[in-house]
Amino acid sequence: MKYILVMGGVISGIGKGIIASSVGTILKSCASQPSRSTPTSTSMQGPSRREVFVLDDGGEVDLDLGNYESFLDIRLTKDNNLTTGKIYQSVINKERRGDYLGKTVQVVPHITDAIQDWVMHQARVPVDDDGVEPQVCVIELGGTVGDIESMPFIEAFRQFQFKVKRENFCNIHVSLVPQPSATGEELRGLGLSPDLIMCRCSTPLDNSVKEKISMFCHVEPEQVICVHDVSSIYRVPLLLEDQGVVGYFCRRLNLPIETRPRKMLAKWKEMSDSGSDRLLEQCSIALVGKYTKFSVIKALEHSALAISHKLEVKVSETLNTLVCGGRSDAIWLPSHHPGGCCTLLVVEEIPPDNVKRYIYVMSYYYKYHVNPELKQHFEEKGFRFVGQDVEGERMEVIELDDHLYFVGVQYHPEFTSRPIKPSQPYLGLLLGGFQVIFRKARFSVDSDQSGSSSPDSRASN
Repeated sequence: MKYILVMGGVISGIGKGIIASSVGTILKSCASQPSRSTPTSTSMQGPSRREVFVLDDGGEVDLDLGNYESFLDIRLTKDNNLTTGKIYQSVINKERRGDYLGKTVQVVPHITDAIQDWVMHQARVPVDDDGVEPQVCVIELGGTVGDIESMPFIEAFRQFQFKVKRENFCNIHVSLVPQPSATGEELRGLGLSPDLIMCRCSTPLDNSVKEKISMFCHVEPEQVICVHDVSSIYRVPLLLEDQGVVGYFCRRLNLPIETRPRKMLAKWKEMSDSGSDRLLEQCSIALVGKYTKFSVIKALEHSALAISHKLEVKVSETLNTLVCGGRSDAIWLPSHHPGGCCTLLVVEEIPPDNVKRYIYVMSYYYKYHVNPELKQHFEEKGFRFVGQDVEGERMEVIELDDHLYFVGVQYHPEFTSRPIKPSQPYLGLLLGGFQVIFRKARFSVDSDQSGSSSPDSRASN
């Protein structure tokens, strides 16, 4: 097993999660077919914070794990989110069982050993549907170097690099360009020397700057990687690939990676290019509700990239504001039921007709379900239940006839959306909005050709 540790200094939120996801993406792109030699990635995180992302097993974890799943197209579990609380709880449980034979429990070695054991165990858990054990484990250490919360983790990985041997451990340090040498010195003072220094900056670095950083941080110039601001986070894997990061991993970790064109990375480049500022067509989505989910916006972004459209997101707390005065191609309305899934309502308006068609993407409130005996009654009215559980008792997916797009699901499709494999309900939502754009354009052309027309004739179009 090969381990790649991603950590950062100077400030929090510097982009360690995106860089860790990008490293995993370019390594996974090297795979020709699933096998035990495939360089797939398991991702883990240390001290966690901020709003949460919900995994398949119900685990509420840091949003960075959502990026891992999205970039790598994998399925993680709550055990991939390693926190201080989990570690201390596991050590307390062992002490209560008498595993330490009455010895005093200390940060070193008990807490640090628990961290290392957790990482080594979780690194071998398959994250793909093929069930193949990963070959590379990418670990993101949350927070910044010097935080007191991170100190047990840093000490654990200082020991870990010797336990697994140098040829199996690579350390990536992410830092702002103004203070790279200072953070490098602090990291080495804690017993971890960076193998790659990834410099976050607004513009690309000159070679002279890279050489200066390498001189003060005791690394070769090729080990200084520039991660400058780009138009989309999906360009970061390509940025790392262009600077020879995969080649460095091959040499540093003795990875069996072939130097050949990679199909997955080609698709990633095509997807990334389609989301550039050159796009002229725009699809406008209104999110209605006091609380809108980060994962919903990401799912809409993935779908917009798939149809090569710019995504414009408008947020409002009330539907009336958007229906009466807005000009959106589609509207997303969340449920206000406590404990239930989100309910999505889309209202399509084609100006200047003021003709409204409704598009729904719904999720039922968990507490109430459709009576199976009434199923036929609903379907006679055009309300079709196209998905049920295996017993045929719970209505899981619905569609409504005579609407441009009306789909209801009893799950959160946004959590399974990927940049190159967008969630189907959300993709359908944007395709419905795309039809609105097409109708608007056709109406404009027809009006120019036929001259002025009455409201009735316009509505009939």
